[in-house]
Amino acid sequence: MTFEAMGEDGITRLVAAFYRRVRTDDVLGPMYPADDWEGAEERLRDFLLFRIGGISRYLENRGHPRLRMRHMPFTISERERDRWVLLMRESMDETAVPAEARLWLGPFFEQVADFLRNHPGHGG
Repeated sequence: MTFEAMGEDGITRLVAAFYRRVRTDDVLGPMYPADDWEGAEERLRDFLLFRIGGISRYLENRGHPRLRMRHMPFTISERERDRWVLLMRESMDETAVPAEARLWLGPFFEQVADFLRNHPGHGG
């Protein structure tokens, strides 16, 4: 039901709003290479389209997500996890993600962010 409520355009708007925040965020922004913002946005968008809508573009371009492996070079503690979730919630607010989609997306984003933690404590 989430994909039907948002469609590809809704997911694209959500990811764009998220990365507008990340670019200027003092916690998450420095984790991203300055020359690959568009690539990062495209990868998250395609990952969400795969997980939410079954669109296989991510798999075709990147293969299995292997999220833990891909994020291992970065220190991800509670601080980074919490900031990621906060910025995603703010992005859902900005883009008016429908309530029915938020019921699934909110817990999904928290689960994925927690799964990617690879460092104890609060980081930073």
